[in-house]
Amino acid sequence: VQFNSKAVDSSTREPRDPSVVSLDGRDSVSFEIFESVEGSNENKDVTSADVVVSGGRGIQGPEGFEPLRKLAGKLNGAVGASRAVVDMGWIDYSHQIGQTGKSVSPKLYVAFGISGAVQHRAGMQNSSVIVAINTDRNAPIFDICDYGIVADWKEVLEKWISV
Repeated sequence: VQFNSKAVDSSTREPRDPSVVSLDGRDSVSFEIFESVEGSNENKDVTSADVVVSGGRGIQGPEGFEPLRKLAGKLNGAVGASRAVVDMGWIDYSHQIGQTGKSVSPKLYVAFGISGAVQHRAGMQNSSVIVAINTDRNAPIFDICDYGIVADWKEVLEKWISV
C-alpha cells in the first residue's frame, strides 16, 4: 500500500510535489479517527453534505455501494458517484457528481475506484480535502487529491468501517 500526500500552498492554491509514504510498517505514519457518528445517509443530498464518499467503476459493481453507504453513515456523509456508474445503472442519478451531475464542495471528499476524468473533477475539485483510493497509481485523480492511497479499495474500506 502506498500513501500519496500532495501539499497545497494555501496562499496560491498551487499543488506542490507529492510525497509517497509506504504503509508497510517501515514508516512511522498513523491515523486516528476521533469521532464516528452513525447516521442515515440514504437521502442525504451530496451538495449539502460535509462529507461525500463516492464510488466509480473501480468498485466493480452496484454491490460496491453498500459498504460505501456504511462508511458514509459512520461519517454522517452522503454517497456520490461517477457518471460511468450512474450510466451503468449501479446507482441513481441523484448521486452523480461532475460536469453533467452535481457540483460539491464538502470538507472531505473520499473517492473509491474513481479514475478522475476531467468531467468528474469539475464537480468535486473544490472540496476542502480530497482522499483518493485507486489501484492505478497513474490515475488522474492523484493529480488533484490531497491524500492518495494506491491500494485495493475493499482493503482500505474494510479497515475504515471496522474502526
